[in-house]
Formats: sequence, structure tokens, C-alpha cells
Amino acid sequence: MAVILPVEGKHPQIGNNCFIAPNATIVGDVIAGDDCSFWFNTVVRGDVNSIRIGNKVNVQDGVVIHCTYQKTSTTIGNNVSIGHNAVVHGCTIHDNVLVGMGAIIMDNAVVHNDCIIAAGALVLEGTVCNAGGVYAGRPAQRIKDISADLLNGEINRIANNYVKYASWFHDANEAEQYAEK
Repeated sequence: MAVILPVEGKHPQIGNNCFIAPNATIVGDVIAGDDCSFWFNTVVRGDVNSIRIGNKVNVQDGVVIHCTYQKTSTTIGNNVSIGHNAVVHGCTIHDNVLVGMGAIIMDNAVVHNDCIIAAGALVLEGTVCNAGGVYAGRPAQRIKDISADLLNGEINRIANNYVKYASWFHDANEAEQYAEK
């Protein structure tokens, strides 16, 4: 069963039609919108500051979302996919963003709308990723403008697919039946 715990009297608030994997952890001052999914082994720690997550956000396997005590909160917009094993820490991610697998986004970084942060990228503290770009490298740099194909074929496709994938897990009885076999 997922670990969902209050911290200092602040309880996580999860929107409608969300999937939380049985081994996901969500604690403290976390508010998530509708149609979100928190996949296996994700950790969302709103223990030292607030975490705000919009609608249709998928937090894939092994992701850590955290903040810095008394300094930085984390804000994630709508239609955002955060790839496997990424770290999102004390930053702001706007709408229609794909954070690639293993990427790290540090405190006070801002990722504007319609961006892709490539797999393995390191977005350093205070970096601003301007709208409509693909950012890659360590440290991350803008390598090209985002095309309509990337916007629709990657950002929107992945976000929509994760809503579909989450729907496969909504029937708890069905999941229990498979576990018994």
C-alpha cells in the first residue's frame, strides 16, 4: 500500500482520477491536480516545503520530487511528464514539459512552457530554460527549438499515454485477482 503521510499537520491532497502505485511515497504539503499518476518507487516529499502539481502530470518510476527547507518549494504545471529516475528539486516547471529519464533539475531553476529536458540532463541551480526549447547536457544548454512534431509527438503523446496507463490500474479488484493467481 502506498505511503501517504501528513507532516507537521499537513496532509497530501490528491485530485480526481489519479493513480498512486502501491509502493509510492507522498508525504506532507503536497497538492496534486486531476489525472495524475505516481508510479512505482516514486517519492514526493513535501516535508520541508510545499510541492504543487498541476493536472495530467505523470511522475514515473523512481522519481524523487523534493524541496529545500525554508528556501525553495517545487511547482509543476499541467501536462508534464517526469521520466524514470529523474530528480526535481526546489524548482518550477511550467506547462507542457517533458523531463527525460535520469534528468536532474536543481533549486530555483525554471523550466518554461513547451520544453524538453533531455534524458540525463543536469539543469543547474538558478538556470532558466526558456519556452519552446530542447535542453541537454551537463550542465544543460538549449540545443534547439522545439518543433510541432516534438510538442505533439513527445510531450502530448507521453502525457496522454500515462493517463491511459494509469487507467489500467484503477480497478483494485482486478489487480487483486491477478495477484492471487
